Amino acid sequence: MSENGASAPHVPNGECAPRSPGNKVTVVLGAQWGDEGKGKLVDLLAQDADIVCRCQGGNNAGHTVVVDSVEYDFHLLPSGIINPKVIAFIGKYGIFQNRNFNTNTSPDSWSSILEAINIHYSSGHIFDFHQAADGIQEQQRQEQAGKNLGTTKKGIGPVYSSKAARSGLRMCDLVSDFGEFSERFKVLANQYKAIYPTLEIDLEGELKKLKGYIERIKPMVRDGVYFIHEALRGPPKKILVEGANAALLDIDFGTYPFVTSSNCTVGGVCTGLGMPPQNVGEVYGVVKAYTTRVGIGAFPTEQDNEIGELLQKRGKEVGVTTGRKRRCGWLDLVLLRYAHMINGFTALAVMKLDILDVFPEIKVGVAYVLNGEIIPHFPANQEVLNKVEVKYETFPGWDTDISNARTFDELPVNAQNYVRFIEMELGIPVKWIGVGKSRESMIHMF
Repeated sequence: MSENGASAPHVPNGECAPRSPGNKVTVVLGAQWGDEGKGKLVDLLAQDADIVCRCQGGNNAGHTVVVDSVEYDFHLLPSGIINPKVIAFIGKYGIFQNRNFNTNTSPDSWSSILEAINIHYSSGHIFDFHQAADGIQEQQRQEQAGKNLGTTKKGIGPVYSSKAARSGLRMCDLVSDFGEFSERFKVLANQYKAIYPTLEIDLEGELKKLKGYIERIKPMVRDGVYFIHEALRGPPKKILVEGANAALLDIDFGTYPFVTSSNCTVGGVCTGLGMPPQNVGEVYGVVKAYTTRVGIGAFPTEQDNEIGELLQKRGKEVGVTTGRKRRCGWLDLVLLRYAHMINGFTALAVMKLDILDVFPEIKVGVAYVLNGEIIPHFPANQEVLNKVEVKYETFPGWDTDISNARTFDELPVNAQNYVRFIEMELGIPVKWIGVGKSRESMIHMF
């Protein structure tokens, strides 16, 4: 009997009674090289969510959401924060390069939204000298090797390097003891100055600026592990996790070295938020109906011709963060199979299908050929990936404007066949089809 007289639950053989894993999180991840339209899907799902989280990355990511003809560009904030009822949680991020939150809305409209933001204690800081060092590194690569990595120069690589070297500074450091923070900041800054002699750092000016953030930031900072634990174990909640970047930009599994510096595959959800894998529920992969890539690196299905130019023009393929034109090519199913092996997608969102409206025929890469033989895997080595030949399947286009379609049956038969082929080849159901920029331009399949 317990102290209050209630009988304790009987557990055979002295074993612990099993506990429910609690609430599940729904995860949205990019399945290509980014820019697939994750923000649009997150915005859609967030209309029914209680909490929306960003789990990794930094302000190098750019997500665009269009609501009521207003375009929002997000870099650090979760795209779902447009929903005024949602609570936003920022996991392992750098925060200070996004001071103005990078939106085209008026500052006054953000007062209530800022109250809904929660920041993980262990979120890292991107300082101005990280960004400057990123630019210097790119310049050095160009001078020494004749090519650079094509980074966004937002300081992501340097700040993750500081983290791995155990010399980085985190949000908990800033809001705890500013004196101690200042000393560690000076040590870190001087380390960077020693490595990059041309780097100029205004130590006192930077510290003054950082101190000015404390009053505003401190109410948002909390123990993220406990915050997520309470959300998972508490009353039923709909929790949405938005990954930045995409599978082929993952630091470990992407097309290295032309990748980002974080884990943007499904494992980054657990390490970025501090939650157990048993609470991962649906994992939605976002796929563009063709393929794009910003910057340098192998791109087997790239169309460096009038087809690529037309895709770029129709899709308005320009990087949200960098303003660079995106390289464009046909859909690559080898790449998507690889992303599925890592992430285990439970369903897909195929975005921007309408961009293919004008093509008389559409190709899909279905296999890689190396030295005359089809290879069963996605090459890890960039030099090998550059050498593969792509085997294509060709489909007739539909030569019809599909932007007003709101059901699958309203799509032309050739467009339906294209989507069904993707499902069949990948073995993953397509749950959404994007046919335009607005929130309403999404076909729900089930």
